[in-house]
Amino acid sequence: MSNTNTKGGCCCGTTNNPATANTTSCCTAGSSCCNPVQPADQPRRLEIDFLYLDLSTCTRCRGTENTLEEAIAEVARVLEATGMQVTVRKVHVQTEEQARELGFISSPTIRINGKDIQLDVKESLCESCGDLCGEDVDCRVWVYQGREYTVPPRAMIIEAILREVYGGGNKAADNPRPIKDVPGNLKRFFAARRKKEAGD
Repeated sequence: MSNTNTKGGCCCGTTNNPATANTTSCCTAGSSCCNPVQPADQPRRLEIDFLYLDLSTCTRCRGTENTLEEAIAEVARVLEATGMQVTVRKVHVQTEEQARELGFISSPTIRINGKDIQLDVKESLCESCGDLCGEDVDCRVWVYQGREYTVPPRAMIIEAILREVYGGGNKAADNPRPIKDVPGNLKRFFAARRKKEAGD
């Protein structure tokens, strides 16, 4: 069940699903989700998930959020012209249990129709997350055209979106499968943050 408000022709709301707690969703780029009259044929769907550990301090999470929004805005006309219904969900992953249920293995993560836009996970020390929890924490490094970035290039996200639009199926993937265990890096982050919050 979700609580949704309509504003400016865009559906935005939060979900009550424990696995996606503190999730914000918005239908954009010509979406018909706010239109009470639905066409006979099911619209093509593009579901974009942005999963992150922190947006207050982590420079990589904040930069990725900004770049993702810019990329979606840049391809908005293409998405509208193809009749694509777009949903963007921003998920603040706050516990080890939530990470396990979401199949979350590295922060930040961008998924399009359930698929990570970068399957090979590479990480490096993230000083801002270390400052946040008081422990050394590694965050994702994005590899694009042979170079490494702490924030994904806009072109990388746009290419991933267009691949799904023109090469993917019409149906969004099932929810990501839970994982058996959360990577040690994330375990340290959650444990250190709990300890720091308890001390405060």
